[in-house]
Amino acid sequence: MTRLFGFVQFDFAGRLAVADGRYVLRDGELERVLVIETLGAPPPTGRRRRKPRDAGTGDMPAELPLARVTVVRAFEPLAGEAAGESWLEASSGEETADRLLEEGLHDLNRALHTQAVASGDPHPQAMALAGATAAKIGFGSGEQLADGLFTEARRVDPGLRPGSRRRQRDEELRPQERVAAVLGGRERLDACETLLLRGRADLDAGRNREAALQLRVGLEALLAELRDALDDPGHTEDVATLEGRRHEVGELANAALKGEFNATQIESLQSIQALCERVLRRRRVLSG
Repeated sequence: MTRLFGFVQFDFAGRLAVADGRYVLRDGELERVLVIETLGAPPPTGRRRRKPRDAGTGDMPAELPLARVTVVRAFEPLAGEAAGESWLEASSGEETADRLLEEGLHDLNRALHTQAVASGDPHPQAMALAGATAAKIGFGSGEQLADGLFTEARRVDPGLRPGSRRRQRDEELRPQERVAAVLGGRERLDACETLLLRGRADLDAGRNREAALQLRVGLEALLAELRDALDDPGHTEDVATLEGRRHEVGELANAALKGEFNATQIESLQSIQALCERVLRRRRVLSG
């Protein structure tokens, strides 16, 4: 009997940094297969740079290729089509579908990060759900999924829903107003914002050691730049708490140089990172 597997699939405009192919991802006993295929790609250009040519104001942009990414849940084979249909039905709920999409995107971004480190690229490519042109959840045989095909699937909206907490937060912080202010020279970005954002990316990707090292310098920058940024009781309390946990952050960073963390250390790392982000978020809201 042909074995079936659940999958999530994304389409992104343009090419991915990782070459087309099939990649096995292992985390302990859990194994997934990442299939990357570029559709509608124009023929490769020559290696030599061509001389600039005259451009017309009415020139239409060239069509972009489409990168199709399929993440196969190889660790969880399904016992036939009936089991596949049951799995698909259970996976179509909003919360479960969101979790599956996030897990699939995590696997893709893990591959993109690895590609950047392996090639020495200081500007790694990273994909977001909102940037996908389409997303599917479904099941199929290994042979089908290796070619980007499937037995049955359902389309999922990869964008943020109007009522989601993430969208509410993004709207609350009014990022476009700040972008205009920074680009226009009326405001500047603090170093702690960039450092803590990098730490969040590492933490979300499971790179706990890197996150701890980022948090050490991010926290020091935050305390230097934002200690007296707001006349607000909540801000004062949070800054005092962070001051009290500086030694803990230093210990986490030192532990990161020696090996992986245990569950208690990861919980501490997450809580301090979240507290730093709360300080940043409050400053954006109250200063907006």
